[in-house]
Amino acid sequence: MTTEPVEILLVEDNPADVMLTREAFEDAQFPHRLHHARDGLDALNFLRRQGPHVQAPRPDVILMDLNMPRMTGLELLDILKEDARLRSIPVIVLTTSRAENDIWRSYNLHANAYIPKPVSLAEFEDVIRTLGNFWFRKVALPHPPEAD
Repeated sequence: MTTEPVEILLVEDNPADVMLTREAFEDAQFPHRLHHARDGLDALNFLRRQGPHVQAPRPDVILMDLNMPRMTGLELLDILKEDARLRSIPVIVLTTSRAENDIWRSYNLHANAYIPKPVSLAEFEDVIRTLGNFWFRKVALPHPPEAD
């Protein structure tokens, strides 16, 4: 297990869900830095280090919602997986949608996991704890050399 903090980009437009996610990650107690983008366009700027995100770190994992203004999660996922510099970043979809079409489209666009958001706080915290144990303690995440 690495002691280096995991860089996580949360792409979420709902402030309450952002706060809940931050709290759940803090309670999960593993080294991490949680960065936030409010929608797909903001996330793309973060990932490409544009605008206010010039100093943004490369995330180890992207955790994102699907239903967002300006650019949806599916649109962002499509762009990420077509970009040779970004496609290796694992993307975990965490969304309220349980629609089969959204699940199918997410995996077809190479999402690494699709998790419907739980309705209770305890279930949500369990999802984050499980994500932490698997993605940040068990999985070997890619760390490509910086080309910039």
